[in-house]
Amino acid sequence: MDFVIAPPSVPSAPVAGSQQRFAVRRIYCVGRNYAEHAVEMGHSDREAPFFFLKPADALLPVAAGETGTMAYPGLTRNLHHEVELVVALGRGGRDIPAAQALAHVWGYAVGLDMTRRDLQAEMKQAGRPWCVAKGFEASAPIGPITPAADVPGVHRAPIALDVNGTVRQLSHIDRMIWSVAEIIEHLSAAWTLAPGDLIYTGTPAGVAAVVAGDVIEARVEGLEPLRVRIGA
Repeated sequence: MDFVIAPPSVPSAPVAGSQQRFAVRRIYCVGRNYAEHAVEMGHSDREAPFFFLKPADALLPVAAGETGTMAYPGLTRNLHHEVELVVALGRGGRDIPAAQALAHVWGYAVGLDMTRRDLQAEMKQAGRPWCVAKGFEASAPIGPITPAADVPGVHRAPIALDVNGTVRQLSHIDRMIWSVAEIIEHLSAAWTLAPGDLIYTGTPAGVAAVVAGDVIEARVEGLEPLRVRIGA
């Protein structure tokens, strides 16, 4: 096939303990999926799941043992961190029942949903989409993806985030309002899922601002940690 311009490279994430890469098709994100965070953001602790997307090229992949660098984005003075468990799909489908959903999961990783919080607040007040607040360059850092079979306890694992060595977010995956299987069931009712899709499953309470020079370390027990430095 002859293209007018060269097609872009395929976004991908590292795979734990392997030289292979996980090619990424779409990035789905779940909003307010921990009760404490929902209350923190001024909402009830139980509501139907809702979703937004980031472009696949918003991915910022960080290899094991490395520290990624994210440039401080424009248009904001209030950049927030949100640590999340990321689900990587190896099988797709439509209308996937929760009872069968985990069979579609290839692996798990630690991710960050970086957010221009001031712009998000403006968009909410105006009733406009969140794209400018959520879908900017490098807004989806991700660590190495670990195959699901290697982390059978991930659904009960502690999840945490430190900034410059100080704990800011600390919870457990089983405190999610909607489980991974339920998220996949709901998502697949709205979109046809496919191999290569990532799902950022929501963040616990404790979201806060970072500034240039800060170092974020995000962790889910059993997975490779993710370290990101905020650049100028």
